[in-house]
Amino acid sequence: MMAFLEFSNISKGYPGVQALSDISFSVEKGAVHGLMGENGAGKSTLIRILSGDQPADTGTITIDGQAQNYRSVRDAFNAGVIVIHQELQLVPELTVAENLWLGRFPARSGIIDRRTLMDTVRKRLDEIGIDVDPSAKVATLSIGARQMVEIAKAVMLDARVIALDEPTSSLSSRESEVLFAMIEKLKAKGTVILYVSHRLDEIFRLCDSMTVLRDGKLAANHTRLADTSRSQIISEMVGREISNIWGWRERALGETRLTVDQLSGAKLPEPISFSVRKGEILGFFGLIGAGRSEMARLLYGADSRSGGTVSIDGETVAPNDPKRSINAGMVLCPEDRKFEGIIQGRSIRENIAISSRRHFSPMGILNTRKESALADTYIAKLRVRTPSARQDIVNLSGGNQQKVILGRWLSEQGIKVLVIDEPTRGIDVGAKSEIYEILYELASSGMAIIVISSELPEVMGISDRIMVMCEGRVAADVPRAAFDERAILTAALPDKSTAGANSIQE
Repeated sequence: MMAFLEFSNISKGYPGVQALSDISFSVEKGAVHGLMGENGAGKSTLIRILSGDQPADTGTITIDGQAQNYRSVRDAFNAGVIVIHQELQLVPELTVAENLWLGRFPARSGIIDRRTLMDTVRKRLDEIGIDVDPSAKVATLSIGARQMVEIAKAVMLDARVIALDEPTSSLSSRESEVLFAMIEKLKAKGTVILYVSHRLDEIFRLCDSMTVLRDGKLAANHTRLADTSRSQIISEMVGREISNIWGWRERALGETRLTVDQLSGAKLPEPISFSVRKGEILGFFGLIGAGRSEMARLLYGADSRSGGTVSIDGETVAPNDPKRSINAGMVLCPEDRKFEGIIQGRSIRENIAISSRRHFSPMGILNTRKESALADTYIAKLRVRTPSARQDIVNLSGGNQQKVILGRWLSEQGIKVLVIDEPTRGIDVGAKSEIYEILYELASSGMAIIVISSELPEVMGISDRIMVMCEGRVAADVPRAAFDERAILTAALPDKSTAGANSIQE
């Protein structure tokens, strides 16, 4: 069959960085083509060029035999191309229906016909199989629900080419299955799907062919994915063998560092109690909506708790105040890096140094020399890939943004407890391994670490103990010697009695 989508000799450079060098591959009509590579490999740049958001320096994109010459995102849209970015492009204060039909509202005499709008969107959502209230404001939806709305938008617009960038990173298992069924329907219609993901299971399940990028260059093209293996693809991505991505090793645990007693809040139906020792990595696992992130925000003081106490080294931490939590030695790396973690539009230097400024910038006068030295220290220590500390943080890959957030908190004095929510969401296998190593080093120094993740292999791979949550309750407390995927997943599933925590014994 002839290629429907073709990239020919695509190159793109930025000051100090060659993002893409001579990238060429093609995709047949009705095929799902995987695109893999470490963070910083050039995947996002290639997607931005496809979407019309960025021009290529050299090379051409051809769709159905026609060479494209985009000048804007609108040009790409008119050519039948829709890109669903990992960082969603929805308008939070508009409803689901308004977001899905933005720019083409049904109207009578110049007035929006809202009844027709709602009825049309509700019918289309039912056809697609997405259970979302079209009248709900996007701002009120979970990240997973927002992702499904973004995906529904592409389906409703009957795109010829759809690029999905880490589409399941925020989805539950059920939502992911809905997405996979949608992809199969799109394939049958002849739609080309460019599927960007770090999840190899999804790549092998969905994709017919794939391309691997490394350091902005073409590392491999696989026209028939069935003829290759997972280990080969990982090797092509990172340029080296990674035999054990988790790298867990036993370490001596000290005395209790963090004590949580009867913590309660609006989104937790039952109080939660647990403790974490010095040097311990405690994993929190649960399905999306289980209450893990809500627990973390109550613990940190970002949300108001209705009861309970939190103590670090025997000293009670004042509630409902992140600043006091930081002063007591507890920090949070949030789930949503874009809106709650990084400071967009600011440099890497500023993102690392902002929390520590009070220590070396008295009377509000910035000491940029000390800030630069601090940033350079943590860029080197955490192996952040950037040409300069002056680089805008939005230009970094997800893995490098996560390292910068870690650097911000590690530059704080006296950190004793690290809470990190979805530490490797949307991050490639090589960067995952590096972040795990950072966490192990911190644990070995005596820090108590809480890792929250919806990826069970990750939680099992790096934790010393796992707390399983279900519908806002602790359903099980599992020591490492008793880790069992089936038992842990069973504890996380709803529609069972969860009266108190169950202990899965060794």
